[in-house]
Amino acid sequence: MQNNPRQLSVHDLLASDTHYIIPVYQRNYAWEEGEITQLIQDITDYLPGGRPYYIGTLIIYGRKDENRQSSEVIDGQQRLTTLSLLASYLKNTLPEGLAWYKNLNIEFDNRRNSQVTFQALFKGGSSQNIPDPALINTGILNGYQLIEKILPLIIREHHLTLKQFSDYLFNSVTIMQVQVPDDTDLNHYFEIMNSRGEQLEKHEILKAQLMEKLPGYEHTLSIIWESCAGMQRYVQMGFTPEQRHNIFGKNDWGRFTATNFDALHTLLNKEHTHAQPQSVSLTDLIKNTFTRMDQPENSREEDTERFNSVINFPNFLLHVLRITLRKTIPLDDKRLLETFKEHLFSADDPAAFIKLFFFNLLRCKYLFDQYVIKREYGSAGESWSLKRLTWSESGAYYVSSFSQKPEETDDINHTLLMLLSAFHVSAPTQVYKYWLHAALTHLFDSQAPTGADYLRHMHATGTAFLFDRFLAPDNERAYFDIIDTPVCKTRADTVSVSTLTPMLRYGHIKNNFVFNFLDYLLWLRNKENDAHIRAFDFTFRSSVEHYFPRNPRFESDKIPADVCDSFGNLCLISAEKNSSLGNLLPAEKQKEYKNKPADSIKQYLMMKEATWDENAIQHHTQTMTEALLLCLAGQTDH
Repeated sequence: MQNNPRQLSVHDLLASDTHYIIPVYQRNYAWEEGEITQLIQDITDYLPGGRPYYIGTLIIYGRKDENRQSSEVIDGQQRLTTLSLLASYLKNTLPEGLAWYKNLNIEFDNRRNSQVTFQALFKGGSSQNIPDPALINTGILNGYQLIEKILPLIIREHHLTLKQFSDYLFNSVTIMQVQVPDDTDLNHYFEIMNSRGEQLEKHEILKAQLMEKLPGYEHTLSIIWESCAGMQRYVQMGFTPEQRHNIFGKNDWGRFTATNFDALHTLLNKEHTHAQPQSVSLTDLIKNTFTRMDQPENSREEDTERFNSVINFPNFLLHVLRITLRKTIPLDDKRLLETFKEHLFSADDPAAFIKLFFFNLLRCKYLFDQYVIKREYGSAGESWSLKRLTWSESGAYYVSSFSQKPEETDDINHTLLMLLSAFHVSAPTQVYKYWLHAALTHLFDSQAPTGADYLRHMHATGTAFLFDRFLAPDNERAYFDIIDTPVCKTRADTVSVSTLTPMLRYGHIKNNFVFNFLDYLLWLRNKENDAHIRAFDFTFRSSVEHYFPRNPRFESDKIPADVCDSFGNLCLISAEKNSSLGNLLPAEKQKEYKNKPADSIKQYLMMKEATWDENAIQHHTQTMTEALLLCLAGQTDH
């Protein structure tokens, strides 16, 4: 094999005679819903134009094998495994199959479970023919099942066929294969890989381009940018104490006092004008490697470890740009530079537009920090948090966003936290967080956000997402149309249990938000009367489980497929639990969950039933569908 880099199509990679071996020192397959969704979304985004899409690099090391050509994968194994799972799914699903994909060329050193599971999926898309459940690799099985769920939904959203996706994937998606020399010291190679310097990221390049367009304001732009770029940290902590008091209100840091960029520029440079001039290169400003003379002395570094943001900075920039433009733009950081080039740098007055954008950036980050959920890590563990940063003479501290209490005990605050986390766990990727854009747009347009108005807005947005898009039989409403006009257009008298039943079936439910929003509605209805429901917390659950199994261990236990696949028999659980509990009967599953919290409120209600048979399933289908319809009819108290 050549040592030089080779650009291979996915077809050439997977049809190759080379056996790609995942060595035992590599970690197990670990991609979850976020990474798999992102990969499929990236490929689908490039498909309409037909242009080639470069998917990354596969670094290999030649193995000496007299009987065949073998290569050890030393970097890129997660991507290779996912591509092999995608190809296996397409081979099993397309009517004509993939005639060229006759043999797997991915292998796992000393991992029998991985190999056995992959072979079973390759041959038929099911792990049912694995005689011993202990031989199932739950990570690989979960990856296949996620592809089985995600791919049809994404191509349907893009009005594509599976064949179109397959043709583009295998012929136009390419990967760069690099073989390191045979005499390479792999230990030294890994050391270099782990310590190599990072290249400038797209948002750092964008920062330089923006600063070039607005000479004389470099100091102000850099302070705003770096204060906002720390998504894990509240934005107030990016400024000096005096700047915080000036910008966010001296009494509590709970207001945004500046009314435009020029006012903000004046506030930020009050201290700077009295300091000795500091010579700073543009490169240092971009990388933020210089020591700012106005660096806050009391910044709390532990805050960067206490909170975890629901979005990264490059994608956040696109949300701010869309709020500034009020135009539909792709909320995808792959297109960060080209999107800004198209809309900002082509503006009639780029300098004025950049001033407006930076002002909006700081204001949006302030609103995001004060009123959007985060994951909080503390001595008691981790949980969702909806808190704002405030200040008194005794120091800075956090309170619930819509009350003065330190914890989410306020009813509106707690309800908002539950609703926002239901949105978030349904959209695990960093891109296309439409729910977040709906929240930010409302907050930005509100002069003084109140919890009641915010809750009404997001509840209305959720209802429109559900009925105008995910449960719409046709003419799905566009996300941005819903965001800009968050009123559900589906009339209550046009839907019923019977009309929703075909869409609320296994394999037909378009988005996990259907399950998560239902759990939120069930929480609203039952939280005062059931301590278990009151304590429920949303988590990233990606696997749709049949509570009564499709394939019980004994054929005589089977129930009709139409009943088994109905909404009443389905719930969201973690992929690991779905793999380990899949074929157990309901009574056995209840024992497994004894003294453990249920994965969802719907599942909890199902497990409370003494008997789970066809009648119970049909009754649960009726009651759960009616719970959704109550929301549409406006009868749910929120």
